[in-house]
Amino acid sequence: MTANKNLAFIGLGVMGAPMASHLVQAGHQVCVYNRTSSKAQDWLDQHPGQSFAVSPAKAAAEADIVLLCVGNDDDVREVMTGEEGILKTLKPGSLVIDHTTASATLAEEMADACNQKQIDFLDAPVSGGQQGAEKGQLTIMVGGEKAAFERGLPLMELFAKAVTHMGPTGSGQMTKMVNQICIAGLVQALSEGLNFADRAGLDQQKVIDVISQGAAGSWQMSNRHQTMIANEYEHGFAVDWMRKDLAICLHQAREFGAQLPITALVDQFYAEVQNLGGGRWDTSSLLKRLQVLSGDK
Repeated sequence: MTANKNLAFIGLGVMGAPMASHLVQAGHQVCVYNRTSSKAQDWLDQHPGQSFAVSPAKAAAEADIVLLCVGNDDDVREVMTGEEGILKTLKPGSLVIDHTTASATLAEEMADACNQKQIDFLDAPVSGGQQGAEKGQLTIMVGGEKAAFERGLPLMELFAKAVTHMGPTGSGQMTKMVNQICIAGLVQALSEGLNFADRAGLDQQKVIDVISQGAAGSWQMSNRHQTMIANEYEHGFAVDWMRKDLAICLHQAREFGAQLPITALVDQFYAEVQNLGGGRWDTSSLLKRLQVLSGDK
């Protein structure tokens, strides 16, 4: 594969840093920007020969394709359309791939801003967590023009096991909302099941070994039950970020008139986890909440 000498990556958090690393490992030259410069320096120390910029605009100045993975709608606006945003310097004909989990409204807003400058835009949120990013096994759901998708696909495939074009702008973010809605219910159900098994005096591991082979099995069950049983919640996606995502889902549902009773309830359970000081615990900490309510832990 011929290396693309004009890539930029904005946002080097727990997801963005390994995603950018996969681009380098594939032979690309990448100019990076991160709001916390120390993280950018740590990443550069691991990837000699790459470069960093002091602003998104400077990172994008020579780029043909810019990928970003930041925190929320406001962060995307800042790095794209702010005073030092990438649209200040990005050339016509360029492509922006936004891997941030954000609102569909934000995706449409950014696509419009890009279109005014003859720049293509893809909303391309990811699923799979930090582990998926590190292993290059993410799932990416993409909204935007088909031609832009085909152009960005070879890059996204470097850190994903599945990349799917879902439809026009906003479709990627809408699909990610469905993903988070489903996860919320699954994690709560798994937490209730493990808590029930414990209070019934059952061997929780044996229970999982049996039921995971049947209709109750899920990714969450297979990948999170051991740390949940061990009362360890430092693995994967944080509660604070999940609440941000669920707020987007609930807001969108109100606009559609869609009913999300379980999602709304689990969102409040996560608020209780935050009140316990667990904002940075991973999402499986719903079990911890049940144990605290029961006076167990």
